[in-house]
Amino acid sequence: MTMDEESRRPLQIWGRLSSINVRKVVWCAQELGLAFVRTEAGGRFGVVQTAEYRALNPNSLVPTIEVDDGDAADGRVRLWESNVIVRYLSARHSPGGLYPEALPARFDAERWMDWQQTTLNPAGRDAFVQWVRTPPERRDAAAAERSVRAAEPLFALLDAHLATRAFMAGARLTMADIPIGCELHRWFGLPAALYARPAWPNLERYFAALRERPGARGVLDLALE
Repeated sequence: MTMDEESRRPLQIWGRLSSINVRKVVWCAQELGLAFVRTEAGGRFGVVQTAEYRALNPNSLVPTIEVDDGDAADGRVRLWESNVIVRYLSARHSPGGLYPEALPARFDAERWMDWQQTTLNPAGRDAFVQWVRTPPERRDAAAAERSVRAAEPLFALLDAHLATRAFMAGARLTMADIPIGCELHRWFGLPAALYARPAWPNLERYFAALRERPGARGVLDLALE
């Protein structure tokens, strides 16, 4: 099989779209115009505890990808960790686009991706878990309130950052916008009956622009679950 033929084999993605981390990968693939096949996995779908899946991802988490790559030792790349997958796909298919080539611009994008995983996501997670995934009779109101207090200053920081630029790393979309956009999708989707979100005009403008992108369809317009 030639490399041209191999390149037409679709990217394989494992993971359910209710996962923020799977949404990152699906959006990235769609933004890049990549053909892919997604297999439901994780949560009620199971799969992740099977021996076959653990051979791909020993953490038994989603997402995981497998894709042809002539630079790999066996011609296939298998990756887990959502932001790493976004970096890989962006570098492979959009150097100078989603993946900035100049080091200052690249690492500007990199730092926001790391910040999403290490700072923003942990801060906001409990509000999402309590208000979306936990039945009312089992909710921990104090945990949700702590999460709101931790997350709101971070979203305010983002709002200030976006006052002077269209996207996270400047005038155009980069890989940094994918994890940040998915985090906003989750926060902006919290039930209005339970949470009165402050006005963040720059974030609202930014998120509206992201939702309009064809690549974000079927991702940023999903209801939370």
